[in-house]
Amino acid sequence: MKIVIVHNSNQQFAGDDVVVAQEIKLLEDAGNEVVLFKRSNWEVESYVGIGRISLAKRTIWASDTKREFAHLLAKEKPDVVHAHNTFVMISPSVFSACFEAGVPVVQTLHSYRLLCPAATLFRSGKVCEECMQHSLWRSVRYGCYRNSHAATTVTALMLAFHRQRKTWSREISCFVTLTEFSRKKFIEGGLPAEKVVVKPNFLDPDPGKRMGDGEYALYVGRLSPEKTVSTILAAWKRLQMPIPIWIVGTGPLETQLRAQADHEGLTHVHFKGEVRHEDAIAAFKNARFLIFPSQWYEGFPMTLVESFACGTPVICSRMGAMQEIVTDGRTGLHITPGDVDELVQKVQWAWTHPEEVRAMGKEARTDYESKYTAKRNYPMLMEIYKRSIAGEFRQAQ
Repeated sequence: MKIVIVHNSNQQFAGDDVVVAQEIKLLEDAGNEVVLFKRSNWEVESYVGIGRISLAKRTIWASDTKREFAHLLAKEKPDVVHAHNTFVMISPSVFSACFEAGVPVVQTLHSYRLLCPAATLFRSGKVCEECMQHSLWRSVRYGCYRNSHAATTVTALMLAFHRQRKTWSREISCFVTLTEFSRKKFIEGGLPAEKVVVKPNFLDPDPGKRMGDGEYALYVGRLSPEKTVSTILAAWKRLQMPIPIWIVGTGPLETQLRAQADHEGLTHVHFKGEVRHEDAIAAFKNARFLIFPSQWYEGFPMTLVESFACGTPVICSRMGAMQEIVTDGRTGLHITPGDVDELVQKVQWAWTHPEEVRAMGKEARTDYESKYTAKRNYPMLMEIYKRSIAGEFRQAQ
């Protein structure tokens, strides 16, 4: 099968960039022909002054990209196009080229961009669904995207324009969500239910499971407001026993969080900064458990799958994708988002019950082997392609 992959990479390397690379390798290793159509959001930096007007227009509809992509389709004659991200430089205009050429399109929804200009359904420290419940223009009022009213206006216009012309419902054959939770959320937001399927991400290669019980608690991820690492620091201030924790990652709140830990004398909190992937895997394998206290829905946190693959259970927020991936009492423990006292309770219990936590780690590893390997993922992906090519999703309109 010949597949054209469409991806607009981010300025900061993100989870969808990893997934794209892994899916391309998965497809090619199985003997498929893959053509990558890629742009980078670093190109945005070349648009200065009056050029910003041109950038705003191409965010909504990039005519040059449509022409270029139409030429690619005519040359390559793919069986299917699989789009991951078209924001900002590519734009949804490529879907029109596919529609006119009669090529089916599969779109993976890595974020909540089609529902929320900020792509997170998160604002001012909590979940926000005002753009779903009322209007996209709520986001403009708050300047949700990049804290900019102008940038948010352009993003909201892009979404409104393509909703009006029925780009999503007419020109995309199948939407792939990463969890059942996000599937329901996108259907609630207006996508046709019969076109939305669930296929999780996968982790390859298999890092292998850990051998011991772990020497510390662990957080791995971005140090940003929606991740609420401050909840971890607040919990560590109240712990009744000395439990070491490694904080792996960087982000806009790193300086603030380090200063908070120093000011409060949290000597058992160790900030490791940004590390290589192999070092992060080693950190998972030497941890007793992972803590993931995020207060937004999340898309599909690969951190959880990496932890599962290493046989390390997870203490996470009881919401969104996290609640679906981590089974409370079997592969980890749930906490109420932002509840410091509950986090203290669960951390102390997990630290003092190594046998039960060891059993959770084994179940986490079982979940990885049964749900999140390349071997499990490939037939799911090919089934989606085959159904899209056969027109099954379009017939269901």
